[in-house]
Amino acid sequence: MDLTQTINAYCERLDESYWSEPVNAITNVAFLIAAFIMWRRVRGANLPLANLLVVILAVIGVGSFLFHTHATVWAGIADVLPIVVFILVYIFTANLHYWQLPFWAALGLTAAFFPYAWATAPVLAAVIPGLGGSAAYGTVALLIVIYGLLLLLRYPATGRGLLIGAAILVASITFRALDQAVCDAFPLGTHFMWHILNGTMLGWMIEVYRRHMLAARAAQG
Repeated sequence: MDLTQTINAYCERLDESYWSEPVNAITNVAFLIAAFIMWRRVRGANLPLANLLVVILAVIGVGSFLFHTHATVWAGIADVLPIVVFILVYIFTANLHYWQLPFWAALGLTAAFFPYAWATAPVLAAVIPGLGGSAAYGTVALLIVIYGLLLLLRYPATGRGLLIGAAILVASITFRALDQAVCDAFPLGTHFMWHILNGTMLGWMIEVYRRHMLAARAAQG
């Protein structure tokens, strides 16, 4: 694998220069803003997993910035890897604290995300026109919906919060999937909206967890 190979995957990029995607690059500040806001909200709350998610959220912004400036294979890895880590940490957090599973059960169910996504992504790509390479993210939206619906009876506020997060993610994925399709009519593309909405969504998911834990502590007296 040539880690320095150039990747040209978005409407905005016209050549291999560093600032060929200025809007896609700059809008990664959405992740940093969300991370800063959530850092202030979870600070002092004794929620180590929330703090970890905040750090990963900031790293996502940096990784995505690197990809939309360098546009190479190694930068693509720096872009995708933190997103995968965030997904896994959040699933583990949900299993541990929303479902109150033992540590090893929460970890095992988190690992099940890989076969779930492997089996589900092709189905979503087949049944949703134009989803294409965004199908992997569609599996995440579907999983959040499943968790949200199942939690509505047990923890209504948390369930609703997850469903709101899923709705934001669906909108975000839509803009990501539309990017290539609108190139001729809108050369800037729509990928930048993926950054803005995704930053909002990830910050919101941390907020859902923060509220859940504070409510659980209040209920325990």
